[in-house]
Amino acid sequence: MQVVLPEELCRRLAALADDESRTVSNMAKVLIQQGVERLEAQRAGQPPIASADRFRQVLEQQEQQRPQRLRGAPRRLRLQRP
Repeated sequence: MQVVLPEELCRRLAALADDESRTVSNMAKVLIQQGVERLEAQRAGQPPIASADRFRQVLEQQEQQRPQRLRGAPRRLRLQRP
């Protein structure tokens, strides 16, 4: 996919990407994804969910689940020197 942006918007995107230590391409993907999710939520009549809220919801769901136990006894690793 190719997108043509005005120079000012491209500079702003590059600055945002630099602030978050991302590539410009990755920053554009994140912002597009957030915008699409926000529009879909508006059309469904739901308030948009921030990524921090979504992360919190996932953690709360994992906390409510029973912890998974490890199977079997721990194994010893033996390193061989060359």
